[in-house]
Amino acid sequence: MAELNVVALVSIGAHPASGRPRRAEQDARAVELGLGLKHVKLDVVHAGDPQEDALRAYLGMGLSALTVLEQTHETDALPALAEHLQMANAHLVLTGGQAETGEGSGMLPYLLAERLGWPLIAGLAEIEHIENGSAQVLQALPRGQRRRLKVRLPFVASVDQAAPAPRQSAFGPARRGMLTREEVELVDDPLYATAQWQPARPRPKRLKVIKAKTGAERMKAATAKASGGGGQVLAGVSPRDGAEAIFKLLHDEGVIR
Repeated sequence: MAELNVVALVSIGAHPASGRPRRAEQDARAVELGLGLKHVKLDVVHAGDPQEDALRAYLGMGLSALTVLEQTHETDALPALAEHLQMANAHLVLTGGQAETGEGSGMLPYLLAERLGWPLIAGLAEIEHIENGSAQVLQALPRGQRRRLKVRLPFVASVDQAAPAPRQSAFGPARRGMLTREEVELVDDPLYATAQWQPARPRPKRLKVIKAKTGAERMKAATAKASGGGGQVLAGVSPRDGAEAIFKLLHDEGVIR
């Protein structure tokens, strides 16, 4: 079997309590998925500051080297990452779903797939096998459900929290591993210069009042699937009708005014 080139993109995370820099949870799961594949060459890449000591936590997972595309906070990482992936002849790109620091928009996997012209799988939970230029994977769905997909290489996949938990980072390998610096062309990010920055806060959730007397009734109400009352299924409609239905839904929910 020919060796496949797998690239895992990693970023700097933040501890949820202290805010101290650490390896990002979803990115570490992406590296774990890459380490679990056979007959592959795994390349772990970070676009940012090579002086970040938190990057060595990824090396502590058993990596011999980690590639750093030298960037500043004000530059756009997308062009540098796309060029690196094309030069590396990557067959599979694994990323986290959303960064824990910085913009944290979760758009990087989508923009990267669009720029490369590759398919994207969101919410990857497991890679079952890769053969004959295709991969069979499991996609995580709400309420613990899974969907089996078959996709042709190359493609981009964002990893879900349902993916295998990352192994612990060992101190020795983390110190022995090499951070390989790579100079890239710096492209200014106009959004970074004009955006107003503020700490992210979780949105409040509506409380669901459960009127049940017995424990069995409360358990049934808590685990029952939510049923939509005003939804509709659009099938076989024109693009204009579909767009109008989406616009009406967004307007009714107060997303747009």
